[in-house]
Amino acid sequence: MSRFFYVPYIVVGNIFIFALMVKIQSGKLFKLNHEALSSNKRYIVNEGGSRSGKSFSIMQLLITICINSRKTITVVSHSLPHLKRGALRDFDNIIRAFGWYREEWHNKTDNIYHFPNGSYIEFFGLEDADKARGAGRNILFINEANLISKQLFDQLDIRTTEKVIIDLNPSDFDSYCYAIADGDNSIKIHSTYKDNPFLSEIQKNVIESYKDADQMLWQVFGLGLRGVSAEQIYSHWKITDTIPEGEVCYGLDFGFRVPTALVKVTLAENSIYAEEILYQQNLTTGDFLSILPNLGINYYDEIFADAAEPKTIQEIYQSGFNVKAADKDVYAGIMKVKSQPLYIKNNSLNLLNEIKKYRWKSDGNGKVIDKQPVKLNDHILDALRYAVYSKSKQTKLTWGVL
Repeated sequence: MSRFFYVPYIVVGNIFIFALMVKIQSGKLFKLNHEALSSNKRYIVNEGGSRSGKSFSIMQLLITICINSRKTITVVSHSLPHLKRGALRDFDNIIRAFGWYREEWHNKTDNIYHFPNGSYIEFFGLEDADKARGAGRNILFINEANLISKQLFDQLDIRTTEKVIIDLNPSDFDSYCYAIADGDNSIKIHSTYKDNPFLSEIQKNVIESYKDADQMLWQVFGLGLRGVSAEQIYSHWKITDTIPEGEVCYGLDFGFRVPTALVKVTLAENSIYAEEILYQQNLTTGDFLSILPNLGINYYDEIFADAAEPKTIQEIYQSGFNVKAADKDVYAGIMKVKSQPLYIKNNSLNLLNEIKKYRWKSDGNGKVIDKQPVKLNDHILDALRYAVYSKSKQTKLTWGVL
């Protein structure tokens, strides 16, 4: 659909001349979020499936707010790279398409865009938790709010004077975001990929392929419904901003057409801490060996690698690294990972993406049918399992219960 919005100026050079009605193409979610702004509710929660257009519609709305009134707006997520691949990219595409972009208004160093009426939109990731305790704003947008902690949410919330907008895929079995969405002070907006007027047929087909891959994936990422516990393999994980000192090892899953994945595992405080180190396609063994010395791995650090690639393991070993074939028992490895609290570093984008979708095989009614996971987007999760399970067997550690 298309809607009309008043822009209070047009620009010739740097001179503002007169108000202009600008026609922009927007979807259902833009309309619903726009209407929610005029309510007396504090929170606007966009909860829905993959590629439903949540963040794009919200960014359209935030831009029009800045143009039509003097507001300060903050857009945050768990990491800046995540914003650059999503909401920040959407912002750039939208404002350029409207012809409203001016280089001199854009502070690229601090990721702040200033409008001539005094409004601005700032973007930052929460890799540094202290950023949540910085200056306030009128409107806050948290992109994929379920990936930040409740403590960081509260710090951002108390520094926001007007509206708090969040979006999320409901992939978690339990999340503080659900309590906000279902609360009396919230407007909840549900969406699926069918609500996105800009989605290509190819993208729709990818999402609809979840119907045949796994019913749980389809429920969450296709239909935008909240996850259930029976099929979700890892529901005990939490996001962390820091990792304590502890015993370190690495897990490595080889790939070429699929990503080569390397994860750092720290065993500390009777818990497992995981941080994504590498996740990259089209790497040859030579490419990998050229990258490995720059990843902060010492030659004595243990690397537990996919035992199905003995030749590659030998080449890495001959280059001086302490690499070993991992124990690949899938079910026992998963149970070992589940046996301890699991914390994931907030910059581990692909690890977070994989773990949200990791499911047991199930029938059409959601009943688990065997003890095997769905083999779909599990590269770095395999690496995590290799490290945790192989290390526990090797050292006969007593942490955790199988």
